[in-house]
Amino acid sequence: MSNHRSVALQLDSDHCRAICEEVGERLRIVLDRETGELPPRLQFLLARFAGLDREAPSIVPAMDDMTADSVAA
Repeated sequence: MSNHRSVALQLDSDHCRAICEEVGERLRIVLDRETGELPPRLQFLLARFAGLDREAPSIVPAMDDMTADSVAA
């Protein structure tokens, strides 16, 4: 019998985006603005996510790199 845990799950970008959107929608429903303060664990995870986001390299070109000469090339 094969070990199902050893098989890596591969999702394409469309499925990943759909999962992210569904998680976001469910969080919006559960964490309605009327509920008040977020649970401490969720606050921690959001802070951690924000920190990781700041550390990630940007894929957006800098304004200095977007001169008329470089755009025309």
